[in-house]
Amino acid sequence: MYKWLRVVLTVVVVMLVASPALAQDEATNAALAQARDSALIYFTSAFGAGLVILGAAWGIGRIGSSAVESMARQPEVAGNIQTAMIIAAALIEGATFFGLIVCMLFNN
Repeated sequence: MYKWLRVVLTVVVVMLVASPALAQDEATNAALAQARDSALIYFTSAFGAGLVILGAAWGIGRIGSSAVESMARQPEVAGNIQTAMIIAAALIEGATFFGLIVCMLFNN
């Protein structure tokens, strides 16, 4: 019983002493809020850029695997399939760069 009373009194004393020591003025609170908001913006833009890259990698991987499978089944049209694959991959990369630019613009 005495041990618990001692712990409770210690916690109460620490809480009473720490309150004035941790008091902040309004400018410090505003600066902390702005830093927190900018960190959230940086995180969300990095997360968005990561999603863009993952989506592009998945799309180009699907195009490549389908093209190779199609070329294996019909080798005589391999040139046409390869041309279509390169065009589709270029379009996906263009959309990817657009998404990355949007993520970077919202970062500022």
